[in-house]
Amino acid sequence: MPMEQRGVDTIPDEERTSGPRDLVSILLGSNLCLGVIVFGWLPPSFGLDWWASVSSIVVGTVAGTALTAPLALISLRTATNLSTSSGAQFGVRGRLVGSVVGLLLALGYTALTVWIGGDVMVGVLGRLFGLPASGVSYGVVYGLLAAATVAGAVYGYRVLLALSRVLAVGMTALLVLGVVAYAPHFTTAALPEAGGHLLGGFWPTWLLATVAAGLSGPIAFITLLGDYTRYISPARHTSRRVLHATWLGLLLGLLIPQLFGTFTAYAARAALDYAGPLVSASPAWYLVPLLLAASAGSVGNAGLMLYSMGLDLDAILPRASRARATYAVAVVATACVFVGHYASSAQDAMTSFVLLLTAIGTPWAVITLIGFARCRGVYDAEALQVFNRRARGGIYWYRAGWNIPATASWAMGATVGLLAVSLPSYEGPLLGLTGGVDCSFLLSGAVGGVAYLLLQPRARSQQSPGAAFSARPAFEDEAV
Repeated sequence: MPMEQRGVDTIPDEERTSGPRDLVSILLGSNLCLGVIVFGWLPPSFGLDWWASVSSIVVGTVAGTALTAPLALISLRTATNLSTSSGAQFGVRGRLVGSVVGLLLALGYTALTVWIGGDVMVGVLGRLFGLPASGVSYGVVYGLLAAATVAGAVYGYRVLLALSRVLAVGMTALLVLGVVAYAPHFTTAALPEAGGHLLGGFWPTWLLATVAAGLSGPIAFITLLGDYTRYISPARHTSRRVLHATWLGLLLGLLIPQLFGTFTAYAARAALDYAGPLVSASPAWYLVPLLLAASAGSVGNAGLMLYSMGLDLDAILPRASRARATYAVAVVATACVFVGHYASSAQDAMTSFVLLLTAIGTPWAVITLIGFARCRGVYDAEALQVFNRRARGGIYWYRAGWNIPATASWAMGATVGLLAVSLPSYEGPLLGLTGGVDCSFLLSGAVGGVAYLLLQPRARSQQSPGAAFSARPAFEDEAV
């Protein structure tokens, strides 16, 4: 299969040969991995019992999917990724906000997937072959996972789609076997090792789990969905079918692995750590399937995240090819794996990461969706590519390539979100106004959306696609 040559340029209609079924396959297959499964462990580690954990994950995932899924329709119309498409609201240079948010999201989830997958692999290999749990062992396993991930990401969308189709079937079978393997020790009671409710009361802790374990899953896709739907042609597939496929793919792809993570957390008594107890509680016959799940599943998920990172860096640095950008971000992601392994606990690192990124990502998604509703899905695809072509002009040029109202609205929303967040090592000053409950994602999205509506009360006049595009080459020192 040839290496993909496309970066964030517009995909010609003759190359847009994917369909809604492919979208479901890639969202399901790529998420059946330990990097997503481990989020199901967070509610039990916060001190919640089985039913409270399940309800928090389901409520958060459904709410997050309702917000995130419509973003898939934007790239269906623009034939480019979502950060580039957001140039219609933020300006062709201002869409760098989306590129940076997407880069950070994908970077964190790539590192997390390799980290958790590698830890489980080392534990399984230790039980099977006596591999010592040393720094060298972790380094080699992390390196092998990272190398396999890079290979898939560099070859691009078609290879990752083929891998996701296989994983959708194979990982489902492995998870079904896992239910059988861990069922004898399952309990619905809260784990006493967790030390009670993390935030002191049930509802604050439940809301934290709803955001950290449930809502964070769909929010991770706010910039990723367009990477897949840009290969679907609106001439052959309706927006309704694509939206339904996105809903189905996100709900199945997130709920199945996360609820498996919750189930195994109680069965393995994994209150303070997930990877170690998961391996220790596994019956001998399930060790090989667990090794396959940790390796193949991690490569599939991290490969898609790394692919998205390559696209976002390619969008930030137009001179860099997608392949070179992917190699560069792979090095950074691998470094983050080692930092996470040696410098932080899994619970603290995951909770802090998802809450911070949800706070700054939600207002970007809200503003982008408001823009989509305002323009009724009509975009000037050529004008969106001005920055990538090192040119100037077009209807999305605004002021020097930036739409100040949209960018300022995002900044206000993100700032409020960061001031209202509750992390293991930091509590925002606005928590006193919310009774100590983390409502950062709600506040950031509301403030960003309302500010955008007030600062830019009218939608920018949309001419027919391509009609307003009159770009001219930019000077070298103006193209950044």
